[in-house]
Amino acid sequence: MIQYVPLALALALCAGLALPFVSRRADLLVSRVALSFFGDYVADESPRKREQQQRMRAAHAGGTHRVYAARTLLYAGTLGAAGSVLGVYVAAAFLALLEVGGEAIRSALPSALGFLADLTRLEQLAPGDLFVLLLFFSATVGSLLALGTYWIRWEVLSQRAVARASEIEATLPRTVAFVYALSRSGMAFPKVMDTLAKNERVYGEAATELGVAVRDMNTFGTDALTALQRTSERTPSENMEEFAENLASVLGSGRSLSDFLHEQYERYQEEAESQQEQYLELLSTFAEAYVTVLVAGPLFFITILVVVGLVIEDTLPLLRIVVYVGVPLASAAFIVYVDSVTQSLQSPGEAALRADEDGDPANPNGEFTLPDGGAVADGWRADRERLAEYDRFRTALDWVERPVELLLRSPAVTAVITVPVALLWIVNRAAPIPIDSPLTVATAVDVPLVEATLFVLGGYGLVYEIQKRRTKNIEAQVPDFLDRLASINEAGMAVVESFERVTNSDLEDLTPELERTWRDIKWGADVETALHRMDRRIRSPMVGRSVALIVNAMRASGDIGPVLHIAADEARAARQLRRERNQVMMTYLIVIYISFFVFIGIIAALTVAFIPAIEQAGVATDGGVSGVAGVGGGITEGLGDIDVAAYEVIFLHASVVQAVCSGLIGGQLGEGTVRDGVKHVVILLAITYVSFLAMGLI
Repeated sequence: MIQYVPLALALALCAGLALPFVSRRADLLVSRVALSFFGDYVADESPRKREQQQRMRAAHAGGTHRVYAARTLLYAGTLGAAGSVLGVYVAAAFLALLEVGGEAIRSALPSALGFLADLTRLEQLAPGDLFVLLLFFSATVGSLLALGTYWIRWEVLSQRAVARASEIEATLPRTVAFVYALSRSGMAFPKVMDTLAKNERVYGEAATELGVAVRDMNTFGTDALTALQRTSERTPSENMEEFAENLASVLGSGRSLSDFLHEQYERYQEEAESQQEQYLELLSTFAEAYVTVLVAGPLFFITILVVVGLVIEDTLPLLRIVVYVGVPLASAAFIVYVDSVTQSLQSPGEAALRADEDGDPANPNGEFTLPDGGAVADGWRADRERLAEYDRFRTALDWVERPVELLLRSPAVTAVITVPVALLWIVNRAAPIPIDSPLTVATAVDVPLVEATLFVLGGYGLVYEIQKRRTKNIEAQVPDFLDRLASINEAGMAVVESFERVTNSDLEDLTPELERTWRDIKWGADVETALHRMDRRIRSPMVGRSVALIVNAMRASGDIGPVLHIAADEARAARQLRRERNQVMMTYLIVIYISFFVFIGIIAALTVAFIPAIEQAGVATDGGVSGVAGVGGGITEGLGDIDVAAYEVIFLHASVVQAVCSGLIGGQLGEGTVRDGVKHVVILLAITYVSFLAMGLI
């Protein structure tokens, strides 16, 4: 066992590098070790260091350049040393494989590849030559690991910067709209920037980028011009760089800020429409590529393999690789690639929920601190403790009191009910499971598994679609709500009175939420708190942006009409772009469905017509009465050795795999996320189940 000690040490080194990801203390220890070894080396000024610092700023990497660069060298050196040890064992394993013998290898390989048998002579090397060989493997593997680690550490920052640039440009139009609207309300520019920084989670990466400039001004006392210029130098987005430079120029020249922001707002609205066209063209290309490569291609390949397997030679192993490995992995890679490419053109994620501010976190024990440092007991301490006890069980109580509302808010919770029921269904339907062969096990389990999958995904998809349609119907009324609120406010009414008037109007699905918000106001909540509660209930990005704008505009002035008109225009434009996307992508979604029907049709033709014909030809050949080949040879030779049942099982599994993959990709291309594809998966799986039921195969 002593010969494996170096291998164990090398693996321990690799495992040690993973500890910082799970332990804060280990992370600090690794940083200290890295700085002690490489801290002085990476501290030297050089063009490479400046380029690396710029890359870190663009990626918003945490920590300093000195720590990151030192840790990179430590990782590279450690993995290089471990790779050198592993290289020796790789060489030893390679030599062990050559012990088979040259003649055995030559007999197993085609004559054209017989020269590979000469590699077995390596095991006859002299000690000196063997040392050179081991040294070569050690140096090669170690160098590749060291250089690869160094390159990956810095390349990750570059890719993160590219991703941030895409997200910044996607969220910049609505960020500019927010700044423009607040500037129209009369709020001072520093206050506008502070407000934007507080709403980073609502307005996305563009607000985060400008928020760095805000922290630069507030923390270090930097003036606005210098902070914006630094932002233009740091940001990885070209549009943000141009916007920050122009904004700094406007502030320095004394030009009207509102006019400049209005121009930028209209410009970005036009760019959003152009970007939408590019997005749709890109999605159309992806849809056509998917139908061609991952639907028609596998179907053609499966058909050829089945024909060859049933007529000439068994192709089940290759067919299983295509169905169980090739199609799922290729579809997963396609989903990841489409998501990475189109991420910059998608809408930002949902607005983050704001935490409830219950109690007094600065005074958890219910005591009042006196100026001299003493404290007096709070007479309400017992009540506070009871409230704190209630808060601990509030989540469970909410599920008891409002199960439907919370279920709609978190559709994945349906798995708590559906998965156990599905597992019981599989056990009940499949038991007793024959274990004679993998084929019998698959035959016994696959149909109950499909039925259980339909049940689980159907429950999730139903709840998800109900909540999504509710949110979509509410968002459809947001522009009208903002316009009406603006008109009433411009007529001279206060914000609270304007809100009451709008609540009494008919805004369809938004009306119940407005009435609930108005009840909050009548029962003592201020307008800001009531609107935030409405935002938390609806959980919509569009509503979140509108609420943030209304709340901050009210803080600046009671005249919020112009601000609300801007918010309404932005919401209406976003909804129009979404509607255009859905209309265009509906065509390609139909194409995906049609291609799946073609897939099922070909499978049905193979099952209902081709396989019975081949079986009859095999029986006729065995009886010596074949009309095609009067003797037992020819194209029908060996038909009796083909396992037709195994091919029929493969057909069912291929259809199920294609239904799942087509449904998920259809949802991603048509509506933007894989979750939207769950309903398509349920529909296509149901079609598959009914089709095979009609063919008598299940």
